[in-house]
Amino acid sequence: MMRPVYLENVVQDTRDPGTAGRFWAAALGLTVLTDEPDAFEARLELGTAGYLDLCFPRVSDPSPSPARLHLDLLGGAERQAVADRLTGLGAHPVDIGQGDVGWTVLADPADEPFCVMEDRAAYRDTGPIAALPFDSADPERDAAFWAALTGWTPTTGTPGLLSLRHPSGVGPLLELCPEPTPKRGKNRMHLDVRAERADGDPGPRVRDLGARLLEDPELPWTVWADPSGNEFCVLDAR
Repeated sequence: MMRPVYLENVVQDTRDPGTAGRFWAAALGLTVLTDEPDAFEARLELGTAGYLDLCFPRVSDPSPSPARLHLDLLGGAERQAVADRLTGLGAHPVDIGQGDVGWTVLADPADEPFCVMEDRAAYRDTGPIAALPFDSADPERDAAFWAALTGWTPTTGTPGLLSLRHPSGVGPLLELCPEPTPKRGKNRMHLDVRAERADGDPGPRVRDLGARLLEDPELPWTVWADPSGNEFCVLDAR
């Protein structure tokens, strides 16, 4: 049986990879891996949980569809100071209909929204990215899918949400959120997972878990949709 694949990348489509990528590298203290005109990639080290790469490929026309995946950053008692620092790096306040909440909503230089969170016990040992909130048509079903796919395990997170985390207990939470509206159009932000070489072709296993193959390009990855239609990529083993 194929072992779980590894959650490796958070990918954000953008017209200007360098501007978006350099903002996030400075914001999160990332190690830059690639800085080219058409792609920027930087790494967040997560100790026993491995690492998470943030990738910014150039696209000519990012999807106008509402965001279904975003970053929640660790703020805690220093939330306002964190928000002020990010604003100084190029972020700006944005109103996405959040109303009066205990966290701060900003957008990066590519106008992609993210949140700086208040203090929560669930965010202990997350690192600078506290959570990856992910819209779902059926959170219970999708939590089971992503747990089986990645090996991440259920954890206590935001009350009312189903949350997963790397089994080491380190790194961000993946939080399955009831979708406010059905998915339409391509997501601007998606996840990439990678299989081990010894596991062979992961495609049949990924399909058996409930994913749907969208593209099999002549590239070192395949493009899938999870049970709610959210795109993700399965990368070839290194």
